[in-house]
Amino acid sequence: MTNDNCLPILVEVTRGSLVESWHRGWVAVVDSAGSAIATLGDVSTRTFFRSAAKPFQAIPLITSGAADRYGLTPAELAVITGSHSGEEIHLATVASILARGPLGVDELQCGAHPPFDSQAAKALRTAGQAPGTLHNNCSGKHAGMLLLAGHGGHPRASYLDPDHPIQLEIREVVAEFTGTPVGQIVVAVDGCSAPVFGVSLRAMALSYARLVDPAGSTPRRQAARRILAAMLEFPEMVGGTRRRLDTDLMRALPGRIVSKVGAEGVQLIGVLPTAAYPRGLGVAIKIEDGDIRRARDPVVIEVLRQLGVLDEEALSPLQDYRQATLRNHRHLAVGEVRTAFNLFGGSPQN
Repeated sequence: MTNDNCLPILVEVTRGSLVESWHRGWVAVVDSAGSAIATLGDVSTRTFFRSAAKPFQAIPLITSGAADRYGLTPAELAVITGSHSGEEIHLATVASILARGPLGVDELQCGAHPPFDSQAAKALRTAGQAPGTLHNNCSGKHAGMLLLAGHGGHPRASYLDPDHPIQLEIREVVAEFTGTPVGQIVVAVDGCSAPVFGVSLRAMALSYARLVDPAGSTPRRQAARRILAAMLEFPEMVGGTRRRLDTDLMRALPGRIVSKVGAEGVQLIGVLPTAAYPRGLGVAIKIEDGDIRRARDPVVIEVLRQLGVLDEEALSPLQDYRQATLRNHRHLAVGEVRTAFNLFGGSPQN
């Protein structure tokens, strides 16, 4: 990924009458046939999926027969695809996946961090407890990978090795859905120590368009339908029960959209086929400076608004993500965070 000083400004941060800061980035919108609907910036630029790859990392669980062998429920499949908030429902669901192995919590190699959910994190601190690996937002994904390794008779201790059989299979899935040859996928190490995949923004968008409109009846495309259904049925397992953009988007548009965040300002969205978009849509967003909330969240909402996916009724419960008032230490309103782009050219649509 290279710095591009000509990148479009996506977000302005004002103070009084002046724009004080800017966030730039890329947006790619394509349908499942690969046709470009809208782009901002050079969408051949490559970056990493980060956690937005999780739906594809889960597909081999189904195609291998492991999901059926271990009786994984839709809620368990959803938490495997998610970046969960570390609430009790998430801990219990990941623990249930491990019990099917049976697998030990100590086999998870994702590391530990405090829960994303502020109430869950506060409860841990109040109890004087340190976060464990189950609290890691990626623990569901890792539990799924361990099940897959065990199902195939492969070593579990090395399940994160990029050359491990399950990781090679996952890379093949990513290649198929992104339309990127395996040899051209950049592989690095994610925050949770699992392999992470680098492809173009356009390829990322294509993968989500294919996720929501998986043409054909190959085992991987059938598995994609099952993954999609699980995410749509249990959006709280993909994110959390409180203040998670993925979950709130899917609740605002039930059965119509799938959403998955990634670190460093990445967001992937799939819009299921509609009359306006009969081949569905895949949306890939990357904020250049890696901002997660101040820039990425309003860009996501505005992109979907300009595409006509979010109408005023659906926007209502999402207003807190759309535009923010900038306040000082006395809580005085001193500026705002606002989007500043038009997907289809011309002046920004406000």
